[in-house]
Amino acid sequence: MALPTEFVFIIDLVALYAVYLIVSLSLNLEYGYAGIPNFGKMLAVAGGAFVAGSLPGRLAAQFLGIHVEDYIRDNVIIVTQVNVGLRTNPTLALSILLATLIVAAAVGAALGFIASYPARRLREDYLAITLLAMAEGMRVIGYNYPPLVGGTLGVQAADTLAWVTPELRYSAATAVLLAIAVIVLVYVHFTVNSPLGRALRAIRDSEIAAATLGKDIVRTRMQVLVVGSALGALGGALYGLYAGGVIATAYDRVSWTFWPWVMVVLGGAANNTGVALGTLVFVTFRKLITFYKGALGPYLPFDPVWLDLILLGIVLTLILMYRPQGLLPEKPIFTISRDEIQKIAEKKAATSDRAKGESIPPQASRETSRPEIAEPKS
Repeated sequence: MALPTEFVFIIDLVALYAVYLIVSLSLNLEYGYAGIPNFGKMLAVAGGAFVAGSLPGRLAAQFLGIHVEDYIRDNVIIVTQVNVGLRTNPTLALSILLATLIVAAAVGAALGFIASYPARRLREDYLAITLLAMAEGMRVIGYNYPPLVGGTLGVQAADTLAWVTPELRYSAATAVLLAIAVIVLVYVHFTVNSPLGRALRAIRDSEIAAATLGKDIVRTRMQVLVVGSALGALGGALYGLYAGGVIATAYDRVSWTFWPWVMVVLGGAANNTGVALGTLVFVTFRKLITFYKGALGPYLPFDPVWLDLILLGIVLTLILMYRPQGLLPEKPIFTISRDEIQKIAEKKAATSDRAKGESIPPQASRETSRPEIAEPKS
């Protein structure tokens, strides 16, 4: 039974929002809180997607006993057989899904570790250009090395939710994406509100001041890039599995670097709630344009295919002109006032004196006290 068009639109919108929310939160952790201008976000996203395109099909074929001579050449046949086998084996399907996400996150963390080397020495513009070039290198490798994800033709990905009823398959996939996005949001929230998050803000605002307070700048920046890249790769893997296939050309710098930057800047850097809002606004607006692109064609003086890029430029310009701090700016961290510190110190001192007084035995107190000596009468 065919699903209503409006329902399909909403399900696809929520799925796309969940994926971009994960990627945007990872970028917000790197740029918003740590001040690292990661214009190579596509590096981690593409790495996770390539894992989703190459690993689950091969892994499932081994467990199901399907003969694989050339996975890329016979990709359609092998994946079709794999999906048939996974329909009756939900345990294997979920295990492969979990293994794929773990491997994708590990690959993303490794790519983030590699990207952290230039981040140790370079700053601002030079670092942004270097990371952008590294991301382009990942796309070129995927495009020109067919054994990875099929090169120019791409590959189909194994359907790890094939055991779900066909009518509920996309709804279940969207629910999984949204649940993982919420988990990532909670994780990032607790991370940035921990002592590590305060250290990240201190490094972002003044590296010299943070270093004088004993913070390891190099190690902290490396950790942020590793964690952020792992989350970005997780988003890329989820998108590849949801789309049902992976091709290197689908992971370009506009879709997976510049758009997440627009979402972060639109919502408000260093504000997770703002990033979630900015991502929702941008993804919804772009989805509406894509959905009604054909209807808008007769009313536009140019080909509607360029609407996405024009949208990117217009949104960036308007944000920088009228709302550079974003829809929900970063909330300041209020430190304890001097009066409150004084009250806490006095309270601790009083508690300490009381504890010392109670620890002296009454007998010892009487022995140490001297009796009064009467003065002799004249």
